[in-house]
Amino acid sequence: MLTLADVLAAEHLVRPYVWSTPLAHSHDLSCLSGGHVYLKLECWQRTGSFKVRGALSRLARLTPEERAKGVVTASAGNHGLGVAFAAQAIGLRSVVIFVPEDTSATKLGRLAAFDCQVRRAGAGFDEAHGLAVAYAREQGALYISAYDEPQVIAGQGTVGMEILQDLPDADLLLVPVGGGGLIAGVAVVARAIRPGIRIVGLQPEASPAAYLSLRDGRPYEVYPAAPTMCDGLAGGFGRLPFEIARELIDDVLVVPEPAIRHAVAWLVAHELLLVEASGAIAIAPLLAGQLAAGGRRVAAVLTGRNLDPAQLRICLEEFREP
Repeated sequence: MLTLADVLAAEHLVRPYVWSTPLAHSHDLSCLSGGHVYLKLECWQRTGSFKVRGALSRLARLTPEERAKGVVTASAGNHGLGVAFAAQAIGLRSVVIFVPEDTSATKLGRLAAFDCQVRRAGAGFDEAHGLAVAYAREQGALYISAYDEPQVIAGQGTVGMEILQDLPDADLLLVPVGGGGLIAGVAVVARAIRPGIRIVGLQPEASPAAYLSLRDGRPYEVYPAAPTMCDGLAGGFGRLPFEIARELIDDVLVVPEPAIRHAVAWLVAHELLLVEASGAIAIAPLLAGQLAAGGRRVAAVLTGRNLDPAQLRICLEEFREP
């Protein structure tokens, strides 16, 4: 199982390439929730998402034989951007990225800036993942999971290290959950450094795979998600994140789509922050009163900013400030 030492090793590998993002106090959200709320701005990370941390942690360890094979991955967009950036950083040229057919134009446009092959295939992440695994097997290439590899999870855990360096007395961590790599890595760090901290995951109502996995005691690795603006959180909960985090996570809250859209619009209006739905979900329970924060020191991870302009327009029109 993953340990704090593994995350420290990953931190050493990724530090030359990633930014240590701010942990910014939110006056308005603190007043609204009654807590002391801080926003971990991974939306300001390189490539616009925390995913670059895990990608670098894995690709920086490639053996010469693995580099010669080339790598394949599947992504809703942000992990693909992370892999493309990491490959460029280490001089790896053979990279194939499978993305779902409905991947946003914003993420496709950003992927086009890198020297990689992008293949649009599959109705959602789970289908794209299956096609990518099959392709890697056929080509003899190395498949890089977005969340189901220990070295990827260790890289994501560096987010937790930075939070607790900046806010060592944090009481509550709010972490968006898709495949589970981020919350697993953050939970390993948080439990080692501050055992009494509360760790809560957030998932869209349209894709509650982590919630169901923890409830039923088995990972739902494939999940038929309903339509959701949180494309980065749609699909199954990984087996390895489940095994690592099942005893470390305190709760997973399921958030309805209107509350997620409200969170996107609120962050623009009150914090001047562009945050995609998969990241804005971290503050949705505080805005909706779904989670009590009174007096607690809260850190919410805003995981990315790669939001399609059309989706942003929907959120702003629906929750127009008076």
